[in-house]
Amino acid sequence: MTPAEVRKILRRVREKRLSIESAVESLRRLPFEDLGFARVDHHRLLRVGYPEVVFGRGKTSFQIVEIVRRLLKNDHNVLVTRADGEVFRAVKKLFPGAKFHEACGAIEMTKDKKIYGHGTILVVSAGTSDMPVAEEALVTARVMGNRVDCIYDCGVAGIHRLLKENERLRDARVIICVAGMEGALPSVVGGLVAAPVIAVPTSVGYGASFQGVAALLGMLNSCASNVTVVNIDNGFGAGYVASIINRL
Repeated sequence: MTPAEVRKILRRVREKRLSIESAVESLRRLPFEDLGFARVDHHRLLRVGYPEVVFGRGKTSFQIVEIVRRLLKNDHNVLVTRADGEVFRAVKKLFPGAKFHEACGAIEMTKDKKIYGHGTILVVSAGTSDMPVAEEALVTARVMGNRVDCIYDCGVAGIHRLLKENERLRDARVIICVAGMEGALPSVVGGLVAAPVIAVPTSVGYGASFQGVAALLGMLNSCASNVTVVNIDNGFGAGYVASIINRL
C-alpha cells in the first residue's frame, strides 16, 4: 500500500464517504500478511520508501508466485531477483506484462512508470563477464523509478574505452561500478567524477581472485574518497542504494 492510498482512505473517512469499518478492512494487510512460509511486508513502502523485493533463490515457484500475488495487489512495481525460467513462466501467468532478464535472473513487473529519481544512475562494468551483476543493478534502479544508463566492457586493460565516455560519467548523479579480477575500475572512475561511486566486486576472475575477495579488498582500499562498496555480486544492493541517493 502506498502513502497516497493511505491518504485517500483517510480523506474518504474524514469526508464521511467511507465507514471506519471499511477503512479498517482496507488497512488490515498492514503491516504484514502472514502466508505461513512468508510474511509479506506491505508496510515497507510506507516505512522506508521502497516496497519489498523478492529474493528468488531458495524459494519454490509456488512460494514466489504467492508472494508476488500479494504484492501485486498494491499499485507499485514488483521485482524478483535471482530467479530462473521456471519461476518466470509461473509469474507471467499471474502478470502477463512481466519481463525476464535472463542474464541476471531478475523478473520485472512494472505498474508505476513515474520517475522519482532526480538524475541519471549510470552503471559501468569492467568486462562482458561482469554484465550479469551490472544488469541486476540496472534493472533494480529502473524498477525503483530512476533514469538509467550503462557503459559496459570498459575495464582498465583498455582504459581508453572508459575515457571516451567522460561526458556521460560526469553527467551521472550516481555511478554503479562493477568489476572483478583486481577490482581497479571504481578507483579510476572515482578519480574522474564528483558523483558518489558504488563499487560492486564480482566473482569473475582466475584463482587468485578468490571468487571476488581480491576485488572486494581492492575496492575497500580505494584511494578515491567518493567510492563505497557493497558485497560480492550484489548488483541489487548497489541499485537499491543508488536509488536512495538519487531521490535525495
